[in-house]
Amino acid sequence: MTGPMPLDLASIRRAPKAVLHDHLDGGLRPATVLELAAQCGYAELPANDAPGLAQWFRDAADSGSLERYLETFAHTVAVMQTPEGLRRVARECAVDLAADGVVYAEVRFAPEQHLERDLSLDEVVEHTVAGFREGEQIAAEAGSPIRMVCLLTAMRHAARSREIAELAVRFRDRGVGGFDIAGAEAGHPPSRHLDAFEYMRANCAQFTIHAGEAFGLPSIHEAVAFCGCDRLGHGVRITDDITDTDGSSVLGQVASYVRDKRIPLELCPSSNVQTGAVPTLDKHPFDLLARLRFRVTVNTDNRLMSDTDMSREMLKLVQTFGYGWSDLERFTINAMKSAFIPFPDRLRIIDEIIKPGYAVLIG
Repeated sequence: MTGPMPLDLASIRRAPKAVLHDHLDGGLRPATVLELAAQCGYAELPANDAPGLAQWFRDAADSGSLERYLETFAHTVAVMQTPEGLRRVARECAVDLAADGVVYAEVRFAPEQHLERDLSLDEVVEHTVAGFREGEQIAAEAGSPIRMVCLLTAMRHAARSREIAELAVRFRDRGVGGFDIAGAEAGHPPSRHLDAFEYMRANCAQFTIHAGEAFGLPSIHEAVAFCGCDRLGHGVRITDDITDTDGSSVLGQVASYVRDKRIPLELCPSSNVQTGAVPTLDKHPFDLLARLRFRVTVNTDNRLMSDTDMSREMLKLVQTFGYGWSDLERFTINAMKSAFIPFPDRLRIIDEIIKPGYAVLIG
């Protein structure tokens, strides 16, 4: 055919995609949650069938509160405490992302939350990475190859961030690409974890920080100025440092620094609305930031809670802001440029997979 493919959900699924911000414990299949709960004796699920459980997660996540949103993870984490549970969830994560056209994925989780059945931190990571490798093989055999990279997250309200940073460095040649901190931002500034970030920098290792989601500009300022993050998890509140003057956007010092340094923003449209970071999708600063040439990327955050995937996130942006194929290609290349893998690998995926894939769709 000549000319561009129509921009609908089916065609967007065909587009090669890259996701940088996807939580392993936020992307389980509802049926898997039920089966793993039965196997490990977890009896506190709020529903006993897959459709009902899926709806419960979505309704709970729609509260508009980050704290309430985070409470939903108690159920998914509870069924990810065994080698079998970790491997299965990781394996299915890779398969599900690949089926959605994702060719590169960085999936994060907090190993410290998976120790209730006496696994060590190293064992938790080993089983999870093994699951990713199994999923990669299944996806490749199905004709949808994907590269999975694991990010290790420390909880910002806990005191194990240095330990998790050391774990990330220990496994960086075994499937782990970097480090992250997550959890409720208010009252838990990233600067409390400077020891962990200094350790990552001392070892020439990369890290991202959840900042500017439920808390404002001070969180972003600390993340970039004091902690030296390579990427910002969410970062939507960077708009607190952008003012409109006579129809022109004026950037403050922090916003200018983030844009000038090309610090990527891991934006998660549906999740940002659900957690109250932005009021509605049409009020999301994604388009403003894209027009101002920040390095914006499209991400899922938590596919189970938001009942979403990368294709649906992209379609929502198309429908809301009128984007075309060239825009989606740019956002995807932004993500690959920002990936925590070696430069030659990033370039290969861009030149050999992403650009040719979009060329077919653009026509």
